[in-house]
Amino acid sequence: MITLRRSEERGHFNRGWLDTYHTFSFGNYYDPEFMGFRALRVINQDRVKPGYGFPTHPHDNMEILTYVLEGALEHRDSMGTGSTIRPGEMQRMSAGTGVFHSESNPSQTDPVHLLQIWILPARENTPPGYEQKAFPAAERNGRLRLVASPDGRDGSVTVRQDVNVFTAALEPGQAVSHIVPADRYAWLHVARGVLTMNGQRLSEGDGAAITGAETLEISGVEPAELLLFDLA
Repeated sequence: MITLRRSEERGHFNRGWLDTYHTFSFGNYYDPEFMGFRALRVINQDRVKPGYGFPTHPHDNMEILTYVLEGALEHRDSMGTGSTIRPGEMQRMSAGTGVFHSESNPSQTDPVHLLQIWILPARENTPPGYEQKAFPAAERNGRLRLVASPDGRDGSVTVRQDVNVFTAALEPGQAVSHIVPADRYAWLHVARGVLTMNGQRLSEGDGAAITGAETLEISGVEPAELLLFDLA
């Protein structure tokens, strides 16, 4: 079964420096029907103005993935990590027993457009950790590229949960497929552009929950980028 979550149904806040959409309940946005999906707890679509960002704040017991679509995001944390995340890169921060971090747009001219994803860990109170890897466009164009997995296979970042995260960039007419077994679940998020999934037209910000055995046939209508979560 496929259940759609349209972009306009999400929580939306524009704070001037931050324009953000919440697929699931987060912060001041609460919808008891959308508290997450399986271990997937948060998908926030953020646009941050030049020179602004999130000041230092704490997290614990959460697997946090950050995927930049446009611009760059500067990261600093209490583990001593300092990095800049750019398009095509996946960052994984395991908050575990506790970590402080900040995120900011280092550019004085260009906004940054990103997705931040929270996944509930399989085990709590593990040591914090950090990982960041780049996935070239050639590996993502017209194909599903594994970018996060529990075992770090195929060069993906390692996430502490039974979840496989794929991304793909599709030009019009390009297609990918994915089989969801009866004992697994999936969530599709359209990061940008327009595509179809099993005949349903989906645009930027739209999501879809997949429960039960399904073969997903995904095709580009306009240039599009997606994230697909395969979940226990």
